[in-house]
Amino acid sequence: MPKRPKQNSDHAQRHNTPTLDNEAIANHLEALLTPAIFAQQRYYKQLGLRDRVLNLSLMVAAVLTLLWRQVPGVQELTRLLAREDLLWCRSTNIAQQSLSERFLVFPAELFERVFKDLLPQLQINWQQRLKRPLPDSVKFALRNFQQIWIADGSTLEALFRKLKSLEHLKAGQLAGKICTVIDLVNRLPVEVWFHTNPAASETNFEASLLSLLPAKTLILLDRGFYHFQFLQQLINQDVQFITRLKAKASIKYLKIFSYDYSVKDRLIQLGTVRRGTPVLTLRLIEIKVGKTSYSYITSVLDPLILPPYVVADLYRRRWRVEEAFHTVKRLLGLSYLWTGSINGIKLQIWATWLFYAVLVDLADAVADELSLPFDRISLEMIYRGLYHFSVAYDKGNALDPIQYFAAPENQDLGVVKYLRKPVSKLDLSPFPAPS
Repeated sequence: MPKRPKQNSDHAQRHNTPTLDNEAIANHLEALLTPAIFAQQRYYKQLGLRDRVLNLSLMVAAVLTLLWRQVPGVQELTRLLAREDLLWCRSTNIAQQSLSERFLVFPAELFERVFKDLLPQLQINWQQRLKRPLPDSVKFALRNFQQIWIADGSTLEALFRKLKSLEHLKAGQLAGKICTVIDLVNRLPVEVWFHTNPAASETNFEASLLSLLPAKTLILLDRGFYHFQFLQQLINQDVQFITRLKAKASIKYLKIFSYDYSVKDRLIQLGTVRRGTPVLTLRLIEIKVGKTSYSYITSVLDPLILPPYVVADLYRRRWRVEEAFHTVKRLLGLSYLWTGSINGIKLQIWATWLFYAVLVDLADAVADELSLPFDRISLEMIYRGLYHFSVAYDKGNALDPIQYFAAPENQDLGVVKYLRKPVSKLDLSPFPAPS
């Protein structure tokens, strides 16, 4: 039999009808976002924008409705707007062409500013939840670091267009590249940058990252940021990092902290003096799991500050940023382009990450209600479960989404992930005993 052509999972067939509206979810979104929207009204007027029907408030409501109710396109959104109140905005008749054109030209920076105004409130929400436990490696690292962040880039792959007016344009073009910083502790996005060149490497975001990072930060980086000048600049700013060692690296061993079959922890010098490239003094940690060996390098030179197994466990959690990209692209539809303009792409990027932050906040509240680590909560099933909550709410069987998702009778929704294997206790020793 001939093989079926390989399909991009980002472009799986989407459904054709929006999900149900829900008063409780609408009220929750309104309470979170109304202060941030109100704070931008003055800036909205400074841009010379008139207080027309499609103003900032209605555009934010329309975009959030696109996301949380999984509206398949702007045409269907126009129908909804004519028949229903969208969150805090009353129903109104708008020509589809007017709405489509508004998506093309509405200043994306307004959505960026609403997003950044919302983040401090979500961080306060996180700090007020005390029942949800943190991973041992994270708690240990926070003794010496004020924050633990993850940075990574992702290409906005060949995107489909939702606006009918753009169907004649060539499909399958890459839309650019984003770089995102995620807080490993609370899982909220810290910053998002966009580059119009989809082939841009992570080095294009180095200057922005350096200006963002405060002292006493631990940053987890993939090998796209493996650049000695950049790593030295991080050290100079009192920012420490963990990343993976590249193959064929030039290594000079200076000191042994631990040396065993399972773990090797050594002080090294990395690199050679060529073309002004600095030689870095780092720690090389090699962990053997079964027949597989993993190598990490870190600028934290003292095993008492970051023991070897803590380094390995923290870097394993770097995958959380990949999960965030998976969520915004496949679950929240960032692989389906609403517009063909750069401004429109930015608008969608900021709107999607804004809703992602709201979804993280809801999942964290569920984790706290259940006294479970955030890692045990599925963002995807929280998002998909909003439909079931809406049905239960309409029947009078539920009032609050957090209580609904935490209820024992609703665990079949898959909100709590099953443990594939027991969680073993992490070895926090700076000098692990020989195995």
